[in-house]
Amino acid sequence: MSTMPTKVVTGKVRLSYAHLFEPFSSFEGQDAKYSTVILIPKSDKATIKKIKQAQKAALEKGKASKFGGSIPKNWKNTLRDGDEEADLEKNPEYEGHYFMTVSNKQRPGIVDRDVQPILDSTEVYSGCYARVSINAFPFSASGNKGVSFGLNHVQKVADGEPFGGITKAEDDFEPLDDLDDEFDDEDSDDLI
Repeated sequence: MSTMPTKVVTGKVRLSYAHLFEPFSSFEGQDAKYSTVILIPKSDKATIKKIKQAQKAALEKGKASKFGGSIPKNWKNTLRDGDEEADLEKNPEYEGHYFMTVSNKQRPGIVDRDVQPILDSTEVYSGCYARVSINAFPFSASGNKGVSFGLNHVQKVADGEPFGGITKAEDDFEPLDDLDDEFDDEDSDDLI
């Protein structure tokens, strides 16, 4: 039995497809889960090393419980190379990163840099930067055997450009003076 840990706290990663405050299901009939894709810079060798060590530990744990006594030769690796396996036209931000979907049926704890709870769902979004606590586990389902990662908790560390062109209302509008509050009839005709 492996004594290596299966839990990993990442370095600074970027969140994509973040569904952290409400569970989400991308497929009909599938259980909704809290989830996000984490983008790990290829330059973050320390996080990548910890993930690979956690995968080895999970493979060892799965040897008896999931894999029938031996580690599969071609096990499914949920850590993927953004330069080779992502649609860079749709998701150009994956370039130069490894990526992995992490999820949990339980809502993750979400905190800020000072480890204070974040309650406002607009504060943690696809495009922000975070550290993520994840846990490797072996799986054997539908003929696939491998290692995936569950989502434990998220610590937001910095804002980033939101993915998908989403903007904040504060960025789209300016405060109005009382005189600017109403449209004239002439101006409204121009809108039609």
